[in-house]
Amino acid sequence: MRHDVLEKVRLVELRKGNASLPILKYKYETSEYYDLRILRESKSWKIELALKPLGKILEKSSESKLFQAYIEEPRVFAAELNGEQVGWIELGYEKWNNRMRVWEFLVKEEFRRKHVGTLMMNHAVKLAKEKGARMLVLETQSCDVPAIGFYLNFGFELIGFDAAAYSNEDITKKEIRLEFGLKIP
Repeated sequence: MRHDVLEKVRLVELRKGNASLPILKYKYETSEYYDLRILRESKSWKIELALKPLGKILEKSSESKLFQAYIEEPRVFAAELNGEQVGWIELGYEKWNNRMRVWEFLVKEEFRRKHVGTLMMNHAVKLAKEKGARMLVLETQSCDVPAIGFYLNFGFELIGFDAAAYSNEDITKKEIRLEFGLKIP
């Protein structure tokens, strides 16, 4: 996508209750994952998170809905190009710790690596600043290496993990929850 085409992308706020809200369909391929090793020693813990090959290409997919009841102060934006929605971001302000959370973030496959995601994430940073949030946070899975690369390139840093968020076998399944954060100046 050339820069002049990206200038045609506009962000539109979506409203709860709108009958045309899409079901977000996530899909990606990866041949790597971040392997988590936790070693307990007598007076310390050693934690290692290392990028490793899977030995095959893994295709992951899932679906999600916008405006879930558990999200505080949800705001949803769609990236539109020529009347077509090509990306979505859902944010929620967490009052208790003064952070803005990215709950949903999706760019259609054919528009990835064309700055649509950067446009939406820049908007999220702007809204977080306006709200006075101290940090923008999000989570992804340790096997979603393409997304992790995007977040790291954007400036996010690893701020935590949950080795049993999805099941009791997350480490074995090579799919642990990773938390990333971006400090808001």
